[in-house]
Amino acid sequence: MTFTAESPQPDKNQQEDLQDEFLGALAALGGSAGNEGLRGVLEWEEATYGAVKAELLDRGLIVLGRGRGGSVSLGDGRSRAAKPANSASSFEQAFRGIDDCLRKEAGCGTELDYTEQTSWLLFLKYLDGLEDDKATVAALEGHSYSPILAEPYRWNSWAAPKNASGQLDHNVAITGDDLREFVNQRLFPYLEQFKQRASGPNTIEYKIGEIFGEIRNKISSGYNLREIIDVIDGLRFRSQGEKHELSMLYEEKIKRMGNAGRNGGEYYTPRPLIRAIVGVVNPQIGETVYDPAVGSAGFLCEAFEFMRQGGTGGRDLSTADLETLQTRTFTGKEKKSLAYVIAIMNMILHGIEAPKIIHANTLTENLSDVQERDRFDVILANPPFGGSERKEVQQNFPIRSGETAFLFLQHFIRLLRAGGRAGVVIKNTFLSNTDNASVALRQQLLESCNLHTVLDCPGGTFQGAGVKTVVLFFEKGAPTHKVWFYQLDPGRNLGKTNPLNDADLAEFVELQKTFADSAKSWSVAADTIDPASFDLSVKNPNGGEAVTHRSPQEIMAEIASLDTESADVLATIKGLLA
Repeated sequence: MTFTAESPQPDKNQQEDLQDEFLGALAALGGSAGNEGLRGVLEWEEATYGAVKAELLDRGLIVLGRGRGGSVSLGDGRSRAAKPANSASSFEQAFRGIDDCLRKEAGCGTELDYTEQTSWLLFLKYLDGLEDDKATVAALEGHSYSPILAEPYRWNSWAAPKNASGQLDHNVAITGDDLREFVNQRLFPYLEQFKQRASGPNTIEYKIGEIFGEIRNKISSGYNLREIIDVIDGLRFRSQGEKHELSMLYEEKIKRMGNAGRNGGEYYTPRPLIRAIVGVVNPQIGETVYDPAVGSAGFLCEAFEFMRQGGTGGRDLSTADLETLQTRTFTGKEKKSLAYVIAIMNMILHGIEAPKIIHANTLTENLSDVQERDRFDVILANPPFGGSERKEVQQNFPIRSGETAFLFLQHFIRLLRAGGRAGVVIKNTFLSNTDNASVALRQQLLESCNLHTVLDCPGGTFQGAGVKTVVLFFEKGAPTHKVWFYQLDPGRNLGKTNPLNDADLAEFVELQKTFADSAKSWSVAADTIDPASFDLSVKNPNGGEAVTHRSPQEIMAEIASLDTESADVLATIKGLLA
């Protein structure tokens, strides 16, 4: 969580979490790093970074380095205060070791495969720890505990049996073909059956069945599998600090997957942008939060962190509040199998025991069937853009379109409760497209919702994406009277080496509170919007660069003109050669 200078000071637990995050990131970078590079990894504002750094220097946990431009290194105090189990560096080394093993597998050729196979093994390791925790709690309360998994399928039975000294018992542990056959022919079929046996879809048993009914073991070598299992068994993520460190590295793994494959999480949504969206929408304890295109669950994870830390006010949460966050707050839907599994694992690592992630194609739901009990207070989403749906799917929507993002936007509006709030990402061409569906959808949005804020994002916000995007913030139940625009300009070209950070969005978040005008922001009254086109193009009246969108006819005409010009030049050259 990021704290600005104007925010309340973090409490002791929050300070410790921030310090652990700082030390973990520094360890992951090899124990020494420049201030700018480290702050970029943490994605913290300068004030937060400086405050945490000063405290760690005072405690002797870090020391000033000798690098040019300033740097910091782990100090002697780090060894005295280090966690006994493991640090972020061991997590980082473990992930690298697992990837090295997976690269030897013919069936694992991409970051998508690496993340998928790592996820199901991490999940089973996590599940074993969860079982131990539940058994301990039951014993303390004088109750008996019935394990979720039968003994032969517990992690410590098949994956990592231990001897009397607590070490891996190599005489009992299976490997090679025996291990591969056990996993493929006994373990996966057993776990897949949990879906039918579970008492309901929002239980850990149901999640087990869903996960292992959707993915398959792609590790063909039982020896490679044994090596990976041994690495994962050495990880410890029982404490909140350990889970936090592991979740950071898992997020980085998801980021690489999303930016490389396009098939797992579509385009990875930068976490600074998500945090800004969550902060503006400001979900409260007791409200329900929904992402119908959940991907890797970045929005839900950041919303959980925001609400767990007490929101913008930083208030302390009661036991009842924490129970509400765990069981009655978050819902996500995901169409793709891999993203579904990763979303569950990501939320588990962030502290939600049984995430309510539903494996379904959101767009196959008929909007006319939506009832009040189906609606949500808050929607946060970045739906896939540029995709298309079948004709029969389009029949579920009043405004039919082949563009998936436009169908999702109708879903958002329909699924919000009266007074509900949304922050959603969409292609910026939605603001000005002249096709009937775009015009009708803008009209519906302006007339049924208060579209109070439009954040115009620069190119490069989404790495590898060839389109620009905007973020729409709206409330359902009253028409739009005024739209506040903010044109984000970080003052540099965004890309892999210069990603978006929290500082880039700080002015937007601050000005949005009062809808203040500035060189980058302005307001447009709804009654000045053309009622024929409902055009919402981003045109900064304060001297900023106007973003214009040409019609397809104009683009085609230019292409034809250039083709004609090229043909004339070629004809001239041929004439000279003749």
